[in-house]
Amino acid sequence: MTRSLKSVIIFLVLNLGALSGMAGCLPSKRLTVGCAGMLVEDVAKASAKQTDVSLIAEGSPAYLMLLDGMVEAYPEERRLLLAAAEAYRSYAAIQTARGNAERASRLYIRGKDYALRAMDQEEEFRSILSQPVDALAVYVSSFSKKDVPALFSFAGCWAGWIGANPESVRAMADLPRVVLLMERVIALEETHDYGGAHLFMGIYKSAVPPVYGGKPEEARWHFERAIEIGRGDFLMAYVYYADHYARKMLKRDLFIDLLTKVIESPVDRIPELALINTIARTRAEEMLNHGEDYF
Repeated sequence: MTRSLKSVIIFLVLNLGALSGMAGCLPSKRLTVGCAGMLVEDVAKASAKQTDVSLIAEGSPAYLMLLDGMVEAYPEERRLLLAAAEAYRSYAAIQTARGNAERASRLYIRGKDYALRAMDQEEEFRSILSQPVDALAVYVSSFSKKDVPALFSFAGCWAGWIGANPESVRAMADLPRVVLLMERVIALEETHDYGGAHLFMGIYKSAVPPVYGGKPEEARWHFERAIEIGRGDFLMAYVYYADHYARKMLKRDLFIDLLTKVIESPVDRIPELALINTIARTRAEEMLNHGEDYF
């Protein structure tokens, strides 16, 4: 464990201990929980500004364990639950990229459960998930903008789990439900997470070849809309666009242009995107180096 990671963990433990000690003096435990939630959010923001991907990858397991403990202590605190869901989703994505699909699958399931628990209507939503898609569509139509963070996190973890289990009949059967949830996110707040729901829809609509009823132009629109929402600063959108649309549609020039844009753009122009943009640049370089294998 690196010295900087140890410092972060010690800082968290000491501060959380201090908060717990104050609980008897505070008028409400809610203040203690709120402070803990804000502290976790601050750590997440600091991590997002990192450009040392290895540091974050090495430190993530300890951070996840710490979040698990905090959720155990405050099981109804939605800010902690949502932070845990997003942390598990991010680390699962790293495992997927490294080819550890089985481990990623377990992590996505944990993140999905945390996101579900973060929803206001958890019990109702949990029961409706097993019903036909039409019933789910009617139910989620009642969701409002305040539900978007938990809904997107839940759908994102679910989508990640499906991606980690491409040979599973059960996983493929769940896909229409995830599509429905992402469409609801777009309807309520399409800009959430730099247009993340649009990126999902772009990937989804690119997956089916046109000869089998795929809609590549709709996919292209979703990718370009996500880039527009991120004002060109969310570089991973270009990578997904190149990988899932340009490569599959055999658009070599577009493929090169998109990835060149990533490589030539500063990763830290928006500080909170430094980490994801660093990962995007590395991926873009790898894809360009293997361009001849794709076309």
